[in-house]
Amino acid sequence: MAIVVHVILIGVAYSIYLERKISAYIQDRVGPNRVGFGFGQAWLHSLFMLPGIKLLRLDRALGLGQPLADGLKFFLKEDYRPTNVDKVLFTLAPVIVIVPALIGFMIIPWGGMWDMPLVDLPLIGEIGGEMVHVAGANINIGVIYLLAVGSLGVYGITLGGWASNNKYSFLGGLRCTAQMISYEIPMGMSLLAVVLVFGSFMPERMIADQSENGWMVFRMPLAAVLFFTCALAEANRAPFDNAEAEQELVGGYHTEYSSMRFALFFLAEYSHMITSSAFFALLFLGGWSLNPLGVGPHMEPVAGSFLLVLAKFGIYFGKVMLLVCFMMVIRWTLPRMRYDQIMMLGWHALIPIALTLVIITSFMRQFGMMDWWMLTIANVALVAVAMALQPMLQRSLGNPTANRQIPMYGSRFNPVPGAVVNTAPTDPMALEDRPVQGAVTTV
Repeated sequence: MAIVVHVILIGVAYSIYLERKISAYIQDRVGPNRVGFGFGQAWLHSLFMLPGIKLLRLDRALGLGQPLADGLKFFLKEDYRPTNVDKVLFTLAPVIVIVPALIGFMIIPWGGMWDMPLVDLPLIGEIGGEMVHVAGANINIGVIYLLAVGSLGVYGITLGGWASNNKYSFLGGLRCTAQMISYEIPMGMSLLAVVLVFGSFMPERMIADQSENGWMVFRMPLAAVLFFTCALAEANRAPFDNAEAEQELVGGYHTEYSSMRFALFFLAEYSHMITSSAFFALLFLGGWSLNPLGVGPHMEPVAGSFLLVLAKFGIYFGKVMLLVCFMMVIRWTLPRMRYDQIMMLGWHALIPIALTLVIITSFMRQFGMMDWWMLTIANVALVAVAMALQPMLQRSLGNPTANRQIPMYGSRFNPVPGAVVNTAPTDPMALEDRPVQGAVTTV
């Protein structure tokens, strides 16, 4: 538990670094590329250098010290608290947010089982000599625990928005509460559909089932999409980050926060991303399994040496970080949805589809139709039916969430008859791919 907590904390720090780098690449920028582990101090930088080898030139070029510099900045900033706030709840709110994010990983089977040798330690005696579950708690309701713990973070956000004595923070807290309640329903039902296929709440049995029969993402693709979408909404990630919409709510629920109180909210957000990605990898990507289709010889022994445990942990955590990077790409690709669109998506689309999926999966479980191709066909057919019914549902609801493009006569989208619309740049500098090295002068 102590090791994984610190791995997650370091992962949170460098997830923020990854966010800045990925957004820079998408926006054609460079991103952090100045701060190394020396923080600009020659004597400190020399401590990290081997004799005669300038290994840490790379850390400055990639800005690998940026997360540490950001952490120091938060520690050293003034911890400002506005007047007329609820002092106790204002301080407790960030703590209530971060604690559930750091205890949810407890049931994740990061490394399977370790065949621990017998060791005689002083003052302790003999330990080991048996199979050890590489998890904080090997309990038979692990999935339920993770789902319950993950839902507690909304209390901290709501209390923080209310205790700030700021109407914009309060609106952000209300938005987060309504969104969390709405998207927990389809998340729970998509999880229930998957549990019906597994036939167990035990995380290790879920990984063993996927190692033998293939990853669940291929058998239940619709459940995977529903669960991942709800995970984004639960973590307040774009396009579901209306609780902190800068254009509408200044900064959202954390408008009045500064210093480490403010940092705890962001640590909690990225911790929730890592935990939800680990949950998704457990349910749909086989955990530490490397046999996505469940064919051929099974390469993953359930128990083994400590090196095997490290290899499994590396595979599992690699999947988690890939999912985190995918969440970041989604944030910098899709625009933020309107708040009414988010609520309509949850109640008019995700919840009915998830409920139908649970019913279909229950019938298939009852009649023994659990082959992978049967489950895949059922999921694809449900998606096709939902897409076919969508126009009828929009007409019956009056199409309240559609973004219609208003034709403006004379604009480039609706030009005057006979007009030639050219939106490409005409300046030679804008047309030159290499303006400095090319033929066009830059003076």
